[in-house]
Amino acid sequence: MLIHRENSGKRWHLRPDGAGKVTGQLQYLTDMSLPDMVYGRVLRSPYPYARILSIHTEEAESMEGVHAVLTAKDVPGLNRFGIATPDQPVFCEDVVRYVGDAVAAVAADTPERAALALEAIRVSYEELVPLDSTDAALAPEAPELHEHGPGNVLHRTEIKRGNVEEAFAACEHVVTETYYTPRQMHAYMETEGGLFVPERDGRLHVYAATQHGYKDRMQLARIIGCSEEDIRVVSSPIGGSFGGKDELNVQPYGALLALRCGRPVKMHNSRKESVRAGLKRHPMKIEMQTGISPEGMILAHKVRITADTGAYATLGAPVLNFATEHCLGPYAIPNVDVEGVSVYTNNGVSGEFRGFGGNQAIFAMEGQMDRLAAIMNMDPWEFRRRNLRAKTDPGPLNQRILVTDGLAQVWEAMDRSELWQKRLRPQAAANLPPWIKRGVGAAIAMHGAGLGYGIPDPAGGRLSLNASGRIEAAFGYEEFGQGLVATLEIMLCDLFQCSRSDLSIIIGDTDKVPHSGSSTASRSTTMAWMALQRLQVPFRARVLEAASGLSGIPKDELATGPGGVWRAKDLACMEDGSEAEKPETEFPEITRNEDKVRVGTRSGGPAAIVSYQALVQQGEPEDWVFDTHFEYPTTPDNVVGGHYLYTYAAVAAEVEVNTLTGEARLLDTRHVVAAGPVINPMGFLGQIEGGSVMALGFTLTEDAVMKDSRYVTTNLDTYLIPTIRDIHASLEVEAIEDLPEGDPYGPRGIGEIGSVALAPAITAAIHQATGEWLTRLPVSREQLMRPLDVPLEEGVSHG
Repeated sequence: MLIHRENSGKRWHLRPDGAGKVTGQLQYLTDMSLPDMVYGRVLRSPYPYARILSIHTEEAESMEGVHAVLTAKDVPGLNRFGIATPDQPVFCEDVVRYVGDAVAAVAADTPERAALALEAIRVSYEELVPLDSTDAALAPEAPELHEHGPGNVLHRTEIKRGNVEEAFAACEHVVTETYYTPRQMHAYMETEGGLFVPERDGRLHVYAATQHGYKDRMQLARIIGCSEEDIRVVSSPIGGSFGGKDELNVQPYGALLALRCGRPVKMHNSRKESVRAGLKRHPMKIEMQTGISPEGMILAHKVRITADTGAYATLGAPVLNFATEHCLGPYAIPNVDVEGVSVYTNNGVSGEFRGFGGNQAIFAMEGQMDRLAAIMNMDPWEFRRRNLRAKTDPGPLNQRILVTDGLAQVWEAMDRSELWQKRLRPQAAANLPPWIKRGVGAAIAMHGAGLGYGIPDPAGGRLSLNASGRIEAAFGYEEFGQGLVATLEIMLCDLFQCSRSDLSIIIGDTDKVPHSGSSTASRSTTMAWMALQRLQVPFRARVLEAASGLSGIPKDELATGPGGVWRAKDLACMEDGSEAEKPETEFPEITRNEDKVRVGTRSGGPAAIVSYQALVQQGEPEDWVFDTHFEYPTTPDNVVGGHYLYTYAAVAAEVEVNTLTGEARLLDTRHVVAAGPVINPMGFLGQIEGGSVMALGFTLTEDAVMKDSRYVTTNLDTYLIPTIRDIHASLEVEAIEDLPEGDPYGPRGIGEIGSVALAPAITAAIHQATGEWLTRLPVSREQLMRPLDVPLEEGVSHG
C-alpha cells in the first residue's frame, strides 16, 4: 500500500504533540528555567592530544557571581562514563584526548559571567602529536591512548566460513574496491542541554534529553556516588536525537554543579560546542573483494572494515558488530572472510547514529553488486535476485532468524515500480541540454532491529486505570520527534475501542515509568506493541469483571469503549451505525463525569453502562495496575550481536547531474518497506521521509571535516545538511504489511530503515548518468564535473 493520507483512511492520525510544536508552545527540556537558577559551562581542551601539567582555578573561584568551579578532584564517584565502556572522563585528570574533552566546569549567575570564569581558569598543557587517522593509531610506534590496550584497538570482529581463497580462484569475475564514508553529524535542532535541580528532600531532578533515562540515572549515580533512587531523570520531549544523545553529554556537569551550588543549574551547548563535543557517525574505510561464478552467483566475499571511533569508545564496538553483520547484505554467500577493527584516535568521538553502522556497510555491499552486474552485462536488479538469500536461509551471521517473505516482497514491488522501470530510458526527459545527465539506481537491504544476541535488551511497560478514570500507559521510551506518543494512542484506541480523551500516556520519567529499555535500534514500537498485547488481557479482564459486578450484566456481554464499558452489541451498533436494541433494564441517563453506574442513551443512541471513573473506585488503586517485563527477541544461536527480527527495504532513486557544475540532484525516490502492519501511517511516512533526507545528506553533502584532529567544520554554516531546495520533489513510500500467520512480534520499528539504502541507490543512478563509479561519500562535485568544451549537439544552445 502506498502510504499517504487518502490511502490511510481513519488511520491517518494527527499527532497529539503536533499543535504545540508548530505553534512553539511545547516546552522542550532546554526551554525549562527556574527562579534562582545559575548557568553552567564546560571548559574544553584546545588540543586534540596533550598532557595536563597543572590546573589553577583560584581566579575563577574568586570572581563575583561564580558559584562553583569543578575539576576532576571534585567528582565524588566514578570519574568516567559510557553506556558500554565507561572510558570517557567526566573531567580529564592528566591527559586530554580530543578537542572536546572536558577539563573543568563552572556555574555562575549569568551565561556571560560563566564564560568569563572559564577564561580565568589557567591550564598548562604539554602538547603531544595527535593520532589523526586510524593508520597513525595502528602504527606499531603509536602511543596507547588508553590503558586498556594493547594498542589502540577498541574492538575486533570476524566472520569466516567456507574457503574464500579457493573460491576466489574458481571465480569468473572478481571486483575489488575500497569505500569511504564520512563523519556525519546528527544535526538535531535542540542541542545538548537541560536543567538540573537539587530538591529539598535531597534528591536530584535531571531534566535532560536522552534516549534512555534509566541508563542516564545509573551512570549519574555512579559519578555522584549515590543510589539511583536519589536521582529522577525526566527525558522527554526531545528536539531530535538520531542516536546522538544516547550517551551522556552535559548531564554529569549539570548534576555535579547543581549539587555543589545547591541551586538549579541550566546547561545548554551552543551549536559550536555541540559540533566540537558531540558524537558523530563513525567514518569507515571498507575494503571489499567479491567474486562470482560464470552464472553470476556470488562465490566469495572478503571484507576489511576500519572504523574511526575517535577518542572514546561510546558504542563503537556494537556499531562495528552491526557493520560486520550487514556488510554481507541480504545475500547467500557460501565463502566469507570478514574482519573489522574499531580504532581509537584523537579525532572527534564517534558513536551511535541512525542505522548504527548499517549505512556504511550497505553502501559498500550494494556498490559491489552494481559493479558485478555491470561486468556480467546483466540488469542489476536481476543480478540481485539471483543472489538473494532464500526465505528460510539463516541470517548473515549464519544465525537463525524469524522467517518472513519480506525480502522477496520488496524486490518484487520495486521491480514493478514505475520509477525503477525508468532506468530503461533514463534520458527520456525532453529538452535537456547535453551537460545534464539523468540516471536511475536502486538498492536493497535487510536491517536488524534490537540490540542483538548477548546484549541485555530489556523491555516492559505498565497499564493501569488511574485515579482520574483514564487508561494510563507508561513506558520508559522517549519522544524525540518520531511520533511515539501518537503511535501509542493508536494502539490503545485500537485495543480498547476507547477515545483519545480516555487515555493518559506517560513516557520519559524514571519516577513514573517502568524500565522499558532504550529508545533505540528501531525497537520501541515493537516493544510497546508486545507489552500492550501482554497487558491488555489481565487489564480488560479486571475492567469487565468490575463492570459486570456493578451492572449485573455478564462480562462476556461487555466490551470496553469510549468513556467506559459498554454492552458489546451496543458498541458494535455504534461503530457500524446500525440501530441499537433498547436496553433490557432502564437506568438513569449517563453522565460521563458522575461516578455511578449508568445505562442510558447518548443523543438517542447507545452509551457506556459504566464509566471508567466509576470503575476505578472499585478496590484499591494497586488493583488496577498491571506490569510486564520481558526481553527483546533474539536469535537462539550463540552469535553475539546477531539479530532475530529484520526489516527489509528496496529503494530506487532518479538523479540528475549537471556535468558543468558537478551538482547531483535527487529528483525522485521510492522506498518499499516490509515491516509488518503499519500502526501509524503518518508516523511511518514521516520516519521514512526523514531517514531519506538524512541519507541524502550522508550521500551528497555532509561531512564534519577534520584536519590534524581538529574540526575544520565548526558550525552549521559550513556543514551542509539538505534544505528544502535540495530535497527530492517526489518521494513515495510503499509499505508491505504482511507477516507470517501467528507472528507474535507485530509491527517492526522503521526508525532506521529509511536511511540505510538510499546512498547506494543514488551513486548507482549517478553512475548510470555519468559513467562514474563512486567510492567516497559525500560525493564530490569535482568528480562529476566535465570540461567546458563538451561538444554540443547541433541546434542546442547554452541558454
